[in-house]
Amino acid sequence: MSSRIRFLESSVGTKILIGLTGLFLFIYLLVHIAGNLAVLAGPDTFNRYSAALVNNPAIAVIEVVLVLGILTHIFKALTMYLANRQARPVGYTMKRPAGHTSRKSLASSTMILSGLWLLTFIVIHVRAFKFGPAYERDGIHDLYRVEFENLSNPLTVTFYVITMLIVGSHLWHGIASSFQSLGLNHPRWTPRLRVFGKVMAVVIAGGFAAIVVWVFVSQTGQVVR
Repeated sequence: MSSRIRFLESSVGTKILIGLTGLFLFIYLLVHIAGNLAVLAGPDTFNRYSAALVNNPAIAVIEVVLVLGILTHIFKALTMYLANRQARPVGYTMKRPAGHTSRKSLASSTMILSGLWLLTFIVIHVRAFKFGPAYERDGIHDLYRVEFENLSNPLTVTFYVITMLIVGSHLWHGIASSFQSLGLNHPRWTPRLRVFGKVMAVVIAGGFAAIVVWVFVSQTGQVVR
């Protein structure tokens, strides 16, 4: 047991945990955006979908696993970041691009900052939706109305769209990096995984942002009932 703990605390173990939790959260985002698309079908479909989730006994377990995955991902990422800073206490005087073969980018350089932004967003988002007003429609929780009310404020919509851009930035580097952390690094597959990661980053971030904008625009100043 102690040897396993030492391995998980090592740099290699830390990278593996970051990679595993990162891919887990990536898969969750795919499932989450697929579910959120139900809002386009109207209140009845969206509310039935959300009610099916809430009434599923497995959801409580999934939520616990999700929270543990997020906390582990953040903790291990911060641990690796601080260890790297300690190993190089004096930063570079000037950062320059290393050429087209380098994976250094704005997205990779700001992973910690984007991650902390997203952690703050998660707290705000969960508070607004999971613990928001308890409206009812046809005997079930009216999450459709909650979503429309939350996204009726232009400032809130702007905050969400900016956050989706940050999600895209985090995934732009994070998806391919997670595969690499798990040892999936091959001259043939690595370039394809990088392209896959970037495409998924655009799809997920763009999809969520489009839903947010659609909800805001479709209201046309009327309160959803």
